[in-house]
Amino acid sequence: MPDPIDDKPRCFGSHTELYAHYHDTEWGVPVRDDKILFEMLILEGAHAGLSWETILKKREGYRDVFHNFDVARVASMSDDELAAALLNPAIVRHRQKVPGTRKNARIFIEMQEEFGSFSKWLWDHVDDKPIRGNWATKSDIPAVTPLAEGISKDLKERGMSFVGPTIIYAYLQAIGVVNDHYQGCWKS
Repeated sequence: MPDPIDDKPRCFGSHTELYAHYHDTEWGVPVRDDKILFEMLILEGAHAGLSWETILKKREGYRDVFHNFDVARVASMSDDELAAALLNPAIVRHRQKVPGTRKNARIFIEMQEEFGSFSKWLWDHVDDKPIRGNWATKSDIPAVTPLAEGISKDLKERGMSFVGPTIIYAYLQAIGVVNDHYQGCWKS
């Protein structure tokens, strides 16, 4: 179905320039940069229970509050900085998600040290090749897959939060580990 923004069919109804731009330039594009992988992991976790458009609108606020997603700086944020973040309307002020960002940053760093990079660990799950979905319609695109379940389980066992299988599948789509542009999308 054509998008009202510009008549291009997209995988999800954008209805705004911001959402259309995200779909057209980021979603499904392979990312191997740990900084961006960390940013998207945190944003996808913040997305839990909310619309992705809400998160996109607050993305700059997240970048400001969380030191432009410098994982070492986020890992060393003080309790006072996290308390201040909970008062900042530029981000989603959730009592578990905000401190979870620091916890996830610390585990992310541990994984970088263990595997050489988070990217290497993540992309090794797919032999460094994006998985191409071949979905006939938007409604065929799954919300979760065995790959997402396995990655979610590993991250949870390491102590990360807001990394359930549905969040992780959305993450894998966002960072291009999985390319789920459906057959009718102009990007497929």
